Amino acid sequence: MSGLRFTVNGDDVEVAAAPATRLSSVLRDDLGLTGTKIGCDAGDCGACTVLLDGDQVCACLTPIAQVAGRRVTTVEGLSENGELSALQAAFHRHGAAQCGICSPGMLMAAQSLLAGNSTPSETEVMDALGGVLCRCTGYRKIIEAVMDVGTLEPERAPPPGAAVGARMAKVDGVAKLTGAELFGADGAPEDALYLRVIRSPHARARFTIGELAGELDGDLALLTCADIPGVNVFGIYPTGKDQPVLAEGAVRFRGEAVAALVGERAAIEAFRHEDLPIDWQPLDPVIGTEAAKADGAPLVQDGKPGNLLIEGLVVKGDVEAGLKAADFIAEGAFETGFVEHAYIEPEAGWAHRVGDRMEIAVSTQTPYMDRDSVAHVLGIGNEQVRIMPTACGGGFGGKLDVAVQPLIAVAAWLLDRPVACVYSRPESMASTTKRHPSRISARAGCDKTGRLTVFTSHGDFDTGAYASWGPTVADRVPIHATGPYFVPHVRNSSAAIHTNGPPAGAFRGFGVPQCAIAHEALYDELAGMAAMDPLEFRIVNAIAVGQETATGQRLDASAGLGQCLEALRPAWRAARSEAEAFNLTSDDVKRGVGVGCMWYGCGNTSMSNPSIMRVGIDRSGRLTLYNGVADMGQGPNTIMPQICADALGVAVETFHYVTGDTDLTADAGKSSASRQTFVSGKAAELAGADLRAKILRLANGGDDAVIEIGDGLIIVRDGELERRIDLAAMEPDEHGDILSGEGTFDPPTTTLDDKGQGTPYATYGFAAQIAEVEVDMELGTVKVRRMVAAHDVGRAINPTQVEGQIHGGIAQGLGMALMEEYVPGRSENLHDYLIPTIGDVPPIETILIEDPEPLGPYGAKGIGEPALVPTAPAIFGAIHHATGVRVRVAPATPARLRAAILARKT
Repeated sequence: MSGLRFTVNGDDVEVAAAPATRLSSVLRDDLGLTGTKIGCDAGDCGACTVLLDGDQVCACLTPIAQVAGRRVTTVEGLSENGELSALQAAFHRHGAAQCGICSPGMLMAAQSLLAGNSTPSETEVMDALGGVLCRCTGYRKIIEAVMDVGTLEPERAPPPGAAVGARMAKVDGVAKLTGAELFGADGAPEDALYLRVIRSPHARARFTIGELAGELDGDLALLTCADIPGVNVFGIYPTGKDQPVLAEGAVRFRGEAVAALVGERAAIEAFRHEDLPIDWQPLDPVIGTEAAKADGAPLVQDGKPGNLLIEGLVVKGDVEAGLKAADFIAEGAFETGFVEHAYIEPEAGWAHRVGDRMEIAVSTQTPYMDRDSVAHVLGIGNEQVRIMPTACGGGFGGKLDVAVQPLIAVAAWLLDRPVACVYSRPESMASTTKRHPSRISARAGCDKTGRLTVFTSHGDFDTGAYASWGPTVADRVPIHATGPYFVPHVRNSSAAIHTNGPPAGAFRGFGVPQCAIAHEALYDELAGMAAMDPLEFRIVNAIAVGQETATGQRLDASAGLGQCLEALRPAWRAARSEAEAFNLTSDDVKRGVGVGCMWYGCGNTSMSNPSIMRVGIDRSGRLTLYNGVADMGQGPNTIMPQICADALGVAVETFHYVTGDTDLTADAGKSSASRQTFVSGKAAELAGADLRAKILRLANGGDDAVIEIGDGLIIVRDGELERRIDLAAMEPDEHGDILSGEGTFDPPTTTLDDKGQGTPYATYGFAAQIAEVEVDMELGTVKVRRMVAAHDVGRAINPTQVEGQIHGGIAQGLGMALMEEYVPGRSENLHDYLIPTIGDVPPIETILIEDPEPLGPYGAKGIGEPALVPTAPAIFGAIHHATGVRVRVAPATPARLRAAILARKT
């Protein structure tokens, strides 16, 4: 150990650390500068980027010995006199921080660029920021911000009644941009022990643990399944929970937890896995759905014959009649693999026992589901568990399942000490859920005019070792498999099948992106057979108000696919013409333009889906929105106050907010299924309206009265009359509020019958996207040159955030189409598993179609998942236009595409 002196953000510091200690560890652990984030500890993600003597470096790769006598600048040092720097202000103005976990690294890389080049080009921005990965934004808002630093545009809050539709900056944006925001790895108590999970190196094995099992004293505690105080199982659904917290004598996938070490951080990090007395007996694993369905295949779980978890079915009309009516029939089989969420923040959190209660601060998408899962594992009541969500550094469905939550809860409960856990990047990728691999066979038919007559499909989905969200995928896929078109005769089936792969769970679309690849490819083929333009074919068949879906649900409002397609028509015609002209003069490189469409049911499938929101005023006049929604970057921390403010009739900047804490907020449901804007947003609107009605009754004010809240008073102006309500004279409730409003909304749905008929969702999002690509015919590489995306969002509550969601969804769809394929044991880091970088995402033009949904808040509906679904189909259509090759297996890697090009030539 030695004393090392250097300067951090202008202050001289001295630390005692081994010379090889990572700079990132010194900054975070010794100096408390947690604005520097750790996403991989391998130099792959760039989240830990800081400036060293003005140049950007990865702090996780920089030994502290190299820092002696030098200047370090972190994100905490960017602000000037307590105000955002021009760069931070530009990020804030453009919505360039969504979840915020990559924002410090992006800011520091941009700061290094701007120090030597105040007016960089887009290419220069992309080069300078190329070492920092973002999984949320799609990078475009970041590029816009860096190129707009010189703009002097003060932030202006919208006036009362005008918050909905305003491009308002995120209410939590400043904290994300200054390093003040605390994520799951940032806020553990100083006296916390740390937990390290021991995981299986085998996909299928039996095991025994030797004499150390159960010891809870000494420097390290070793916890096994025998130490679980309640029930050693978790899962999404109240029934059918099937995944052990710690495995009991057998493991079913590589990365499954078998034990946990708990102790001082240095001790657990120094412990060697090979010193644990675990005797492994490996068994041949069941890999892939074909192997799982084969006669005599080993059962992944007992009691699941044929390794079948669940099936789904939708039948409408008469398929045979539809086939007879078809003049053209297209069919094909399509495959996709595991896809990793790759959020930049690995799973992290800490737990603390308080008497007979357990408190957990954790990165999560679903506080109330976490609460109930932890209570189940501990064997205590739900009310004895408090979940306090930290900032969530990306989720996309992956943080719906519990990860660290039950492990740290058990350890803190037994040891009566705070216990923290932070997954490493390889651990996160090995142990958490993935997008379901799929094998889909489909057939579609149309008549001579191009009108669809029939669609049939079956999809096998690899749900891995445990159920997770497999039942939801099996339900959603048959409903959505026809795409957003009117088809009179339908038969769609699905099966979720167990294998010894990682559990496949929720990932932005619940199986709909996989089936969209199939239906959009077949519709392109039918358009060709019918001698129709692919976009015009879709316009002819786009489902419209008054028509019935595959489940027999009549759409009564807000079906804007036709408007989306018509909005794309000028760009489509121009791009197709330009590509075809280019291809006449180029042999080695070909260009193509494709279109993809989607629809997506907002909310849970055919089940109750309520959200409860509350807004209150205390004696001082403080106005608080108690918002139970988990914000993983998609923006409910901002749009819920926007909606509630307009319903109440006050300025949105007067709101304070509490987010997600299960002791302080009501259950707003999970942040998934593109439901929060539609469902919780409506609850927020109703809560604001409820409080407004109560205030107006107290003041005897009319509907058009103006309300002002603050300084211990509510002032109500009704024409020339002014009435004052003295808040100090009123008695507070258990929250300290003297007046409150509450809103509850549960979208109207019905259960589906045995043929899948009914109303599974109250509303649907619609979209159409165009992809322009360039294909190197010799290398098989694909460059996406431009995307144009038209989305029917009902009403854009905050257009900047809607655009950001579309950009981020397109980036993930591009990754799914061209590069992302998770292979257990081989791609468990961010240098072997590729996600799009800033150089991969092209310019994106967004077109917002607002076909109001009467049930939604001010007409709004969801955007989170719709943003991703049509991207891969559009890219694959563009590849076909360029090369004549129809992509059947995703991702279309260079090797696969080159082989297909060669096969077509022969």
